[in-house]
Amino acid sequence: MNIPANLHYSSDHEWVLLEGDIATVGITHHAQEELTDVVFVELPEDGRACDANDPVAVVESVKAASDIYIPVAGEITEGNPELEADPSLINTDPYGSGWIFKMKVRDAADVTALMDADAYKALLG
Repeated sequence: MNIPANLHYSSDHEWVLLEGDIATVGITHHAQEELTDVVFVELPEDGRACDANDPVAVVESVKAASDIYIPVAGEITEGNPELEADPSLINTDPYGSGWIFKMKVRDAADVTALMDADAYKALLG
């Protein structure tokens, strides 16, 4: 699995890739394994302003439904339209085509304050 080196992670198992002031957000490989087969994704509303840790999307699997939280404050700019047709992209490519939404972050420092890969691995034990 190709995991970009410059990702940041939330304790809720979201990953964040920051490019300028736009962040791409998805769930980690660990999270998608816990959910098992994803069958539906409720994408967030474009233009929605959110505070960190607000629930913004829902991922449903054959096992459970799970809220997806916005890891840092900002505004949703787009949901991943490919997930509407093929929600299993979250299982097959969680760090690539299985991204869930993009957002304009209020403060890039909030992203860099999230966990790095080593801290996330430690969280998983």
